[in-house]
Amino acid sequence: MDTQNPSAPSHAHTRVAGKKHPNRHPQAGLVHDNTRHTTRFTVIGNHLAQHPELSLLAIGLGVHIQSLPAGARVDIKSLAARFPEGATRIAAALRELEAHGYLRRMRERVPGGRIVTRTISCNRPGHHAEDTHTPVRRTHTPRKRTPAKPLPAVPHPAFPSPVLLRQATDLLADLRRHNSRLLLSAMDTAHLAPGVAAWLERDVSPTAVRQALTTDLPREDLCRPAALLAHRLTAQLPPPPPFRAPAPPPTVRHPFQTCDGCDRAFRAPAPGRCHDCRPERAERLKAA
Repeated sequence: MDTQNPSAPSHAHTRVAGKKHPNRHPQAGLVHDNTRHTTRFTVIGNHLAQHPELSLLAIGLGVHIQSLPAGARVDIKSLAARFPEGATRIAAALRELEAHGYLRRMRERVPGGRIVTRTISCNRPGHHAEDTHTPVRRTHTPRKRTPAKPLPAVPHPAFPSPVLLRQATDLLADLRRHNSRLLLSAMDTAHLAPGVAAWLERDVSPTAVRQALTTDLPREDLCRPAALLAHRLTAQLPPPPPFRAPAPPPTVRHPFQTCDGCDRAFRAPAPGRCHDCRPERAERLKAA
């Protein structure tokens, strides 16, 4: 197989001229020492190897999965037995790959009634083997497709309200005006709306929510845009605003009045007698 790699340099050793970089050592930076593979190699796209959003663990795991033969076990337990990172980190990396379209998981019923999970690895998210000019050899009779895997869970507001959910729904429906790939179905919008409402409830402006969902999207086609948005709504959820105690009520200061009994000044909402000259006080003193 003669596969060209456009990212590789034309020479094994490339040296930058000293005049262009006077402060840089001539041998600084990456130098490729490449040997052409003829057996046991896998072609990996730079969209995965240099993905701007995937973690290094997810990129490495994606490369490993694409290098495996069909039928290999890629469940969390098998991968945790193969690598030292552990089940928790491997599960998180698998979710990243699934959110960006590099993995799809489908549950199918096999002969005998048992249900199994099939993991589909996509080396170019958004493209399928049927889209290429090379015919695909089918080795089995196509079965009826099972329902797609549910979208990842999203956060919910602490105090949901119809007004807040309506605002979140309108924001999601408007995303396609900012990026045509973010065209969501009514079912996807209903699933994501509580997650957007949770952001709005935390004093995040609609503009800031929109930027968080549409900025730095993958350059390749989005296999499941709703899954990517659900991942961002959960992973980037901001903290709640700090608690602010209500301000105390203002102190009422009555104007000065002149007592009708002793001409002494005292504060009261209206003219009259001061506390010492009121009849009820005199009666209490007599009774005492």
